[in-house]
Amino acid sequence: MKRFGEPVPGWQAPPRPSGDEGLEGCHVRLERLSADRHAADLHRAFSVEEAVWDYLPYGPFASTAAYHHWVRTVEESADPLFLVIRDRATGHCGGVASFLRIAPEAGSIEIGHICLSPGLQRTPAATEALVLMMAWSFAAGYRRVEWKCDALNLASRRAAQRLGFSYEGTFRQATVVKGRNRDTAWFSVIDREWPALHEAFELWLAPRNFDASGQQIERLSDLTALARGGAADPALG
Repeated sequence: MKRFGEPVPGWQAPPRPSGDEGLEGCHVRLERLSADRHAADLHRAFSVEEAVWDYLPYGPFASTAAYHHWVRTVEESADPLFLVIRDRATGHCGGVASFLRIAPEAGSIEIGHICLSPGLQRTPAATEALVLMMAWSFAAGYRRVEWKCDALNLASRRAAQRLGFSYEGTFRQATVVKGRNRDTAWFSVIDREWPALHEAFELWLAPRNFDASGQQIERLSDLTALARGGAADPALG
């Protein structure tokens, strides 16, 4: 066993995300969350399925006014920094995600507070939104992007693995959410894994990877499995 870790020559802490950059892809644009600009549109999208709030520490919201009030309380937060996912084709907002646990001195940043409306779930747009956040993080100089979720949230665990995150373990009794115990599953992607993952994302998101009906030809999970640098999630078989 080595006595010390590998040197990190020329290390400088990366900048914090501001949300003002306006991350933009082919399908979506990510903007800093605003109650006045986004809350009504988001509440309409989320109200289709109350289960979108199951594993989040807030929600559901009974009315647009209630959701607007909640967004007002978090829209100025720098950590978590909430972003809205806007569909470029329709102009409508269909989801929220955030950068959080932002630690420039460690080169670590987390993607979380992910809430996707039923209309956005399992679409190339949803994948692209999260890839844009990963891409910004590594381009800014972060060495590690984290993903954490309730260990019972198999959909989030599948999403993490599909995006190339490596399973790092489960923190037992990590917190209490809505009066219930939460064990937290941890995942990460590190900078040396990013070039191969980025190539996998570009291949999967390319128009040629979808047939005339919009069905994928190559599965993203097959592409990212080749680039994942750490352990697969044992909960997924």
